[in-house]
Amino acid sequence: MRKLLITCFSFLLLACSNDDAKVVTPKAPQVTLGQSINSDSFNLSFSAIMTSYLDLKNAFIKEDTSLIHQSAKKLANSAALVKLNELNADTLIINTAKIYTQNLQDEIMGLLKEQDLENKRKSFQIITNDVYDLIRTVRYDREKVYLQHCPMAFKNKGADWLSNSSEIENPYLPKMMLDCGEVIDSAGYNK
Repeated sequence: MRKLLITCFSFLLLACSNDDAKVVTPKAPQVTLGQSINSDSFNLSFSAIMTSYLDLKNAFIKEDTSLIHQSAKKLANSAALVKLNELNADTLIINTAKIYTQNLQDEIMGLLKEQDLENKRKSFQIITNDVYDLIRTVRYDREKVYLQHCPMAFKNKGADWLSNSSEIENPYLPKMMLDCGEVIDSAGYNK
């Protein structure tokens, strides 16, 4: 007991004696992703879908029609090239994923044909649903994806989008309400 008190007192004395010492705050540990259930080849191809989708979302935030078209074409190409044959899943899941990727490509073609930004955003809402359904179907486990919602989009009908951050950047009302929205769900299978 006496040794314990002496040790505690020594630490207290040592801690209080150096006023010039810098306070060291430990860095937050880096989150490392666990072993993926899918192949590296599949994950790389699916990562291209995520990158392309986020580029499209950011193009809507900028309200840049040519950038929207460029990003949409890139997303369609990424969806066409996703390596579903490398997916570590049963046939039903693979076939369901194929349906979602085809729906995604079809909706992107519809977006490209729309003339005005509002109708392009309506297509973007459907694209968001397709990508999120695809993420949950294949259990993409390389990053956490947030489903975000703005209740005021489309004259208070509401709309969703995906983000790799919980920070809100609304692609439906970027000039009036960039930060309008909330996280309503997330998919993160990397545990």
